[in-house]
Amino acid sequence: MYSLAAGAHLRHALLTARRGAAPFRHWAVREALPPTLWPLLLALPFTPPRIRDTNGRRETHNASRLFVTESARAGLPACAALAEAFQDEATVGLIEDMCGVDLAGTSLRIECCLDTAGFWLEPHTDIGAKRFTMLIYLSLHEDAESWGTDLLDAGGKLVARASGGFNTGLVFVPGADTWHGFAPRPIAGVRRSLIVNYVGPEWRARHELAYPGQPVA
Repeated sequence: MYSLAAGAHLRHALLTARRGAAPFRHWAVREALPPTLWPLLLALPFTPPRIRDTNGRRETHNASRLFVTESARAGLPACAALAEAFQDEATVGLIEDMCGVDLAGTSLRIECCLDTAGFWLEPHTDIGAKRFTMLIYLSLHEDAESWGTDLLDAGGKLVARASGGFNTGLVFVPGADTWHGFAPRPIAGVRRSLIVNYVGPEWRARHELAYPGQPVA
């Protein structure tokens, strides 16, 4: 039941997303996940890792990262529903039409991020094996609106900042111009977000994938 509701809700959110052109093509999503699912995601038994400094990169502390894996899907209904919503052929087809991207043969990768004070990300582009990126922000803190992703031009200048408001999202197709990051700023509490990617068959960290043996249609 959860997966059916999540998939239909997600597709509606994508269909009604607001498209932007600067500094690169992107979409702003509202009410990304249904109220039947996001409370379960907030209640997941995950705790923020103790990290002093990311050095501007998430991979600095790969061992502490949290993913929606096969075991997470099997043991946590919220993870199963979330993964099924993005694995659904209808969702994949909608994203392909919406973004003009071919996802055939790619695999679903979902990271659950719990960022705390001191977190930051250097400007980067997500090019390579990542064919699609969606960020979903799930922070209930009163300051969460200012915790969205920075969108930058090729020179590193801030052009726009995504809303970090609860249950909003940012979608883009990784490319040479999709510079983004997270400049240092106060985080009082936990900045909760999901990073959803469809990655190509060359992705080596198969243990991070939701369905490592089942590429999307």
